Amino acid sequence: MVVYLVEDHELPLVSGTALIRTGERLEPTSETGLADLTGTVMRLGGTRQRSADELNALLEQRAAAVETGIDRTFGSASFSSLSKDAETVVDVFAEVLRQPAFPQDKLDLAKTQIAGAIARRNDEPGSIANREFRKLIYGESSPYARTVEYATLANINRTDLEQFYQQYFHPENVLLGIVGDFETATMRKLIEAKFGTWKPAASKAPKLPDVSQAKPGGVFLVDQPQLTQSNILIGHLGGLESSPDYPALSVMNEVLNGFGGRLFNQVRSRQGLAYSVYAIWSAQSDYPGMFIAGGQTRSDATVPFIQSVLTEIEKIRNQPISEAELQYAKDIVLNSFIFNFQDPSQTLSRLLRYEYFGYPEDFIFQYRKGVEATTIADVQRVAQTYLKPEQLVTLVVGSQAEIQPPLKTLGQNVTTLDVTIPQPQ
Repeated sequence: MVVYLVEDHELPLVSGTALIRTGERLEPTSETGLADLTGTVMRLGGTRQRSADELNALLEQRAAAVETGIDRTFGSASFSSLSKDAETVVDVFAEVLRQPAFPQDKLDLAKTQIAGAIARRNDEPGSIANREFRKLIYGESSPYARTVEYATLANINRTDLEQFYQQYFHPENVLLGIVGDFETATMRKLIEAKFGTWKPAASKAPKLPDVSQAKPGGVFLVDQPQLTQSNILIGHLGGLESSPDYPALSVMNEVLNGFGGRLFNQVRSRQGLAYSVYAIWSAQSDYPGMFIAGGQTRSDATVPFIQSVLTEIEKIRNQPISEAELQYAKDIVLNSFIFNFQDPSQTLSRLLRYEYFGYPEDFIFQYRKGVEATTIADVQRVAQTYLKPEQLVTLVVGSQAEIQPPLKTLGQNVTTLDVTIPQPQ
């Protein structure tokens, strides 16, 4: 168990965050939703010593909180309290991490809540677009895109939660960071008392899923006849934050993106083709992210919008940016650095993340140097290398009848996607 302690005596508060080496990507495909349920019921269900109601009452009396969850790439647990209550709250935090009860009634409640979310998942066109675009890029069955269904939810029982927990929740898989109004020596003794008897397990580091682009280009439509505007996503598989070209790609991104970027100036302001338009080089820490350009526009502007965005992508690949654009983009990236150092908890959170994903502690400063050193030639080089027009996937969520000219005028076959929610058996 790796522990970071950061004293901050400005306010009489203490907070802690644990990252656990697990994640939704490690659950079986037939039990999609298992990790989310495990993370939810860990806290919702109380511990072997105290029921959920007892935990809630104890924490509410002290204006404290303990939370748990499991995301795509990691599990997390956190606590916050007044410094005078830190010992009591850390005790509860340790109980939740080490001895969750997973009662059946709380599992049933969590499954009901997820079932409700499944039923509502097609209510918002933006949510449909984001979900289906990930499937086109990563593949429907990829752990980076798959969705929980009624059938996978029904496959999950209490024993599955216990087994998933037992597989990954061990001290050697935990990174813990605590910041606040405490003395380091006292907090160290407290952590040793609460976690010192937690036995490690002889578990192997899990193999991460392979990633490749599922659909190598193409135009796809989710027909929603009731809509009067289109939600559009255009993109392909991206890269890693650890890439030596990530700083230059961040600068390239700001040339395209934002209020002073090319897409806003050209597609929205000059051509009036969009309510919103953006581009994101969304690199991830340990698996390839995505490059996404997109926005929302009225139905009859859908095809011109797509054509205009594609033009800007080609332009940044084939023509050097101006010195003014370079400086503007670098300033946007560099000026955002101040928000990474607003308080000690941000520094601690960053250190935990770097430790978890195997990045050097000074990665943020290496990244800044890379941004500062980026040249016009660098931007064009990474644009030519990493932006791949032949692999661009285009997804439109909108009304087929209202999209005029039709999507076929883009010169590619149009595939209609069925987003009907499979009903429970």
